[in-house]
Amino acid sequence: MGPTMAANPAFNQFAGTSEYIASPALIDAVNLAIALERPLLIKGEPGTGKTLLARNVARALGNEMESWHIKSTSKAQEGLYVYDTVQRLNDARFGDGDVADVRHYIKYGPLGRVFQADERRVLLIDEVDKADLEFPNDILRELDEMRFTVYETGEEVAARHRPVVIITSNNEKELPDPFLRRCVFHFIKFPAVAQMKRIVAVHHPHLESALLDQVLIKFYWLREQSELRKKPSTSELVDWIAALLRAGVTREQVEAHIPFIGSLLKNEQDTEMLEQFSERGGNPPSKWADLGPRYNQ
Repeated sequence: MGPTMAANPAFNQFAGTSEYIASPALIDAVNLAIALERPLLIKGEPGTGKTLLARNVARALGNEMESWHIKSTSKAQEGLYVYDTVQRLNDARFGDGDVADVRHYIKYGPLGRVFQADERRVLLIDEVDKADLEFPNDILRELDEMRFTVYETGEEVAARHRPVVIITSNNEKELPDPFLRRCVFHFIKFPAVAQMKRIVAVHHPHLESALLDQVLIKFYWLREQSELRKKPSTSELVDWIAALLRAGVTREQVEAHIPFIGSLLKNEQDTEMLEQFSERGGNPPSKWADLGPRYNQ
């Protein structure tokens, strides 16, 4: 099933790009968020392209992008502006700069810069769930009203053009209900085999189909192992294929075992699990049928 083709052509502003293969449901979510002028909240496991989505929405719309990468110490105020009191104090002490004008010491953050832009921009608020529980609520008013006040000067900064706001979350924390009510939501499901082949083709367009089959059989088999603490992601698959190609690994070699496992598994418990599987005489499958009916090709 394809994306919803609205009667109003202006609704369909995003359809994916040549570098980003988006599902029909994701395409609909992006266009809905743009039409409603609501933030788009994207969830999904790491490596499923949440951050890349914002870059490709900006590319498709012809807009510049601002990024606000959230850390555990991030505060909402930093996205608006910071008042550099240290610089003002130094300038007053050493006689540099116009310390009488506080505006010289106001440094705008990603939200502030987006609001002041002469054209619409895409704003990525990346990994919002890394901050403390109050952070999402602390930016609600600014996202709703698209304005804020610089308290040191009394000036109001209002958005000249309402940005397209894309917010990502890795589900590390539950987000507050008032925040969720204001967002359009989409969960990026892990790509099925057909979509994954399209994604791989973007990065490795000349990959031999027989080699790709063996790569994907091993990849999806690994993801099915319940003992894994961290399942390999799409980005790790792309890197693994790059390693195989640069090393000249053949289809037969991938069929026999999993080379360069460090490209896929990223902790010692998972690599030990695979080693123990091999020591017990286990062999990863080499046919789609061995993965069960869900993977029938």
